[in-house]
Amino acid sequence: MPQPKDSQQTQDRPSPPAAGGAETGAQGLVSVLVVDNDIVHARTMGEGLGRLGYQCVVVGSGAEGARKIEQEVFDIVVTDLMMNDIGGLEILARAKKVAAATEVIVVTGHGTVPSAVAAMQQGAYTYLQKPLDLGHLRAAVEKASEGIRLKRQNIELNRRLDEKFGFEGVVGSSPQMLALIERLKRIAPTDATVLIQGETGTGKELVAQAIHQNSPRKNRPFVALNCAALSENILESELFGHVRGAFTDASSDRVGKFEYANGGTLFLDEVGDMPMATQIKLLRVLESGEITRVGSNTPTHVNVRILSATNRNLEEAIAAGGFRSDLYHRLKVVTIAIPTLKERVADIPLLIEHFVRQFSKRHGKTIKGMSLPARAKLNAFGWPGNVRQLRNVIESMIVVDCDEMLDVDDLPVELEPATPAVAAQAAGDAQAGLAGLVGRPLEEVERLFIAETLKLTGGNREQAAELLGIGERTLYRKIKEFQIGCRTTE
Repeated sequence: MPQPKDSQQTQDRPSPPAAGGAETGAQGLVSVLVVDNDIVHARTMGEGLGRLGYQCVVVGSGAEGARKIEQEVFDIVVTDLMMNDIGGLEILARAKKVAAATEVIVVTGHGTVPSAVAAMQQGAYTYLQKPLDLGHLRAAVEKASEGIRLKRQNIELNRRLDEKFGFEGVVGSSPQMLALIERLKRIAPTDATVLIQGETGTGKELVAQAIHQNSPRKNRPFVALNCAALSENILESELFGHVRGAFTDASSDRVGKFEYANGGTLFLDEVGDMPMATQIKLLRVLESGEITRVGSNTPTHVNVRILSATNRNLEEAIAAGGFRSDLYHRLKVVTIAIPTLKERVADIPLLIEHFVRQFSKRHGKTIKGMSLPARAKLNAFGWPGNVRQLRNVIESMIVVDCDEMLDVDDLPVELEPATPAVAAQAAGDAQAGLAGLVGRPLEEVERLFIAETLKLTGGNREQAAELLGIGERTLYRKIKEFQIGCRTTE
């Protein structure tokens, strides 16, 4: 007779779950890990839960349970308290370390008060005594899953609210940004490594945070490290940690970013500037899922999602011998290209409103609005520093403002024409534009001004009406009359 395997995925084909079962709709199934030395007993528990629609993994030892916890994130862990190798309290501690939101139900055949108290003090959801009643187990798992469903529904609700203004802070309504946000929505729920490409100041770390915040790892650490800011030795210590005595200043053991981010996301900024020797070690970690601290020979398993970013052309760096081709292909399972601000000028009004709200609150200032000339200057500027530069300009304007209305006099010097020749050219362009309107029908001029003002305000009718000096209902009538096809915001 063949020996039972230590681990199995339950193969039940669950019928539609009973009311309040494991099915959570858009939020997915509740995953359960069952750990028990008695594999027959473990399978009985797994099959009983599987019939209710729970996605169960069953293992027959504490050691196998610990390995599964390191490899996967489970919503609920059901573990025996007393096992031959690794006990239930250790399973509880490891599960909580990897994912604090995981609910752990401890099963004990001893029923001792001290063991139950210890389990509850360490964060167990509840404990059950053997001989185990399957109905009691189902009730305990169902009660725990209700809390999990509520958390997921709250996350989904917050996500929908975020989408009204942007994908977790990624603000934009231009076609380029809507396509980017749609791509982020598809990528975020996966565990794929992502390479984010874009010029300095386009918001690469913000995109990385958006991916993390909309992923199943949202409640685990998000750790960022700039690979260009550190020397080779310090970078390796930051990534992998070190043991005492590994080098001159290593007076104690130190946890690296990989270990600190375990269960979460590690963002490697400016990865194109990583030294070649460190690239080799990073590739090994991506292939094995294990890190070794500097000065140690003992590998440690880590469960980390890698996001990386660069403003360099890595294919050119590979051709020049400055970046490993194999690492490049491991990092770019999915690639995201962030457009420059110059490529999405239509987002400037929306970004202005976003930063005005953000910085007026931060600096305790009352800001009633921004003048049309100031908006026009912001729209016409080239923004070599991208969104970061616009952000800094808006903050500067708010800090120096003294009349609660952001105007041209609040703009920093960097937005002024650099030379008299440039200023003359700008004035000439404006004069040419005005001359182009002379002799055209008034209705056509009015239509043009309304359309351009709507563009300037990002389609916000209330702001456009205020700038034009007309009522919002009048503006709405004019939009219909002139058939102005402009995306409006509510």
